[in-house]
Amino acid sequence: MSATSLLPMCVRASRGLLRLRTGPAGACSPVVLDIVRKLSTDKPTAGTGRGTGGLAQAVLQEKLQQQQQSPGQPPPGGEESGRQGEKAEDRKQKEKNAYSKKMLLQLAGLMGIGGAVSIVYIFGTNSVDEQGNMIPDEFDNDPPVLQQLKRTFRYFKDYKQMIIEPTSPKLLPDPLKEPYYQPPYTLVLELTDVLLHPEWSLLTGWRFKKRPGIDYLFQQLAPLYEIVIFTAETGMTAYPLIDSIDPQGFIMYRLFRDATRYMEGHHIKDVSCLNRDSSKVIVVDCKREAFSLQPFNGMALKKWDGNSDDRTLYDLANFLKTIALSRVEDVRTVLENYALEDDPIEAFKRRQAQLAQEEEQRLAELSQQKKQGLSFGSIASRFWRSKQQ
Repeated sequence: MSATSLLPMCVRASRGLLRLRTGPAGACSPVVLDIVRKLSTDKPTAGTGRGTGGLAQAVLQEKLQQQQQSPGQPPPGGEESGRQGEKAEDRKQKEKNAYSKKMLLQLAGLMGIGGAVSIVYIFGTNSVDEQGNMIPDEFDNDPPVLQQLKRTFRYFKDYKQMIIEPTSPKLLPDPLKEPYYQPPYTLVLELTDVLLHPEWSLLTGWRFKKRPGIDYLFQQLAPLYEIVIFTAETGMTAYPLIDSIDPQGFIMYRLFRDATRYMEGHHIKDVSCLNRDSSKVIVVDCKREAFSLQPFNGMALKKWDGNSDDRTLYDLANFLKTIALSRVEDVRTVLENYALEDDPIEAFKRRQAQLAQEEEQRLAELSQQKKQGLSFGSIASRFWRSKQQ
């Protein structure tokens, strides 16, 4: 068979195979296409005749059988090439991520440097007076860059000190003098969880519940105590709350977070900065840390949980009223007895009941003695009368 006759036969065989291996979308198997392309481009040599045609048919049949036996398997070398392609894509993706991180870090570094330079420039410049003239300071003779750094350091040091220390060594004005009336004692009250309880809900947000007995407490103690609200809340939050619980103006002074001394994570109320005699100052709070600098000047009440049946403020008013009416020279001698109590108000009520019981017992004994003395006197008088007769 000649080459010219072999080519049409191969073409017909390839067309048959194409019809057999065409998928739903008309795509042909790559193996069949490769075989057809190879057969159509090879040049047959003279004298190969039937051998060549039979060989081509055998090769086509073998390939067709292999495809029929494993129709779901990829062609030889396809799986390996696919894995290599996936590895190449993963490598490219990792390189892109590393480049993105590198660019972000560089951008963050540039922004940090720019921010630091801006802070040094803003806070390291000399202060100016009302006319806009620069106020000289102790750093004017240093190099310009060193001046900026030192002034910036001093600014942040002063700012930190302002947070830690109270705003003034005298938080309250001087006591009132005659003809004005100055109460003999000073009562310092915390606002949150002592007088008010914060509550939050999804519908209303933050709301503050008023504790039962606030009005009674103020009315009973206003003539005897200089009432001061000293809270760890900010003034913006606490000021309208104080107005709402004291419409009659019993509270004389208000102190907020900036007046506290910040130590070890706690806002401490330093009694020595109140400009009052410490022997006449009582601090009422729900945290012992609030008066840790003067532990015998404070009472730590239990934290109010919002219970409407609470009677603590009524008992507190009676306790403080007892101290004032007893004219105690140093309140610390009284509060020291309650320093270790978990609930000083309950301890006070228990001791009051015990004292009342002892007083009742004493009166009963005195009455019994009077009765005995009366009976003995009557017997003696009768004996004296009978003797005279």
